[in-house]
Amino acid sequence: MNTEQTEHAGRATRTGRAGRGVAVVTGAGSGIGRAVALALASGGWSLALAGRRAEALCVTTDVTDAEEVAALFAAVRERFGRLDLLFNNAGTFGPGGVPLEDLAVADWRAVVEVNLTGTFLCAQAAYRLMKEQDPQGGRIINNGSISAHAPRPHSIAYTATKHAVTGLTKSLSLDGRPYRIACGQIDIGNAATEMTERMRTGILQANGELAVEPVMAAADVARTVLHMAELPLEANVQFATVMATNMPYVGRG
Repeated sequence: MNTEQTEHAGRATRTGRAGRGVAVVTGAGSGIGRAVALALASGGWSLALAGRRAEALCVTTDVTDAEEVAALFAAVRERFGRLDLLFNNAGTFGPGGVPLEDLAVADWRAVVEVNLTGTFLCAQAAYRLMKEQDPQGGRIINNGSISAHAPRPHSIAYTATKHAVTGLTKSLSLDGRPYRIACGQIDIGNAATEMTERMRTGILQANGELAVEPVMAAADVARTVLHMAELPLEANVQFATVMATNMPYVGRG
């Protein structure tokens, strides 16, 4: 999303009272995050975009840094006065194709920091703001993964963190009930992004073979997130799976 698009989205509702509301999208510089940001902007949402690629974002944020996360949500409060939606999207796969026994502890920790700690820090900051604002409430949508259900070979750090995100989603959903804070999760399989480029040339399967896998457009994911986001707070999509129809998920392994 370029600066002009971002500024246009921001002008739509500076206070969050008009249009759809105010949304924060993390990992918004590319891939799923960018597609969702564009869909939300087209749907009338005001946006605060967070990520590490400063040229594409409103607020440059390392989601593993608690102070930077706090600054992001403070900026949202200052500019818009409230927060209605967090799409918790920032994530990393880590080093691809590394056997479990060779995975460096530093690489394990790096994936945990982004996928789990970063997701928690953003959710916590959003939860605090949604609880305190008037009118109270909002929605958090976490980006899980097909790997929150079934692993790929040599993906232990990514798979473990995505399983943990599911637990985080459930806890947020429960703890948010008294404050009109809804939380759901979208589990995505083979959206066409930079992360899935290798699937077009062949990726390791559970039987040890390499196989090309089908992908789907990131815009198809974005439409699903937009649907989840636009539900009234009295309704919630707890878990949604959106995947390339013929990818090896059902029956994986």
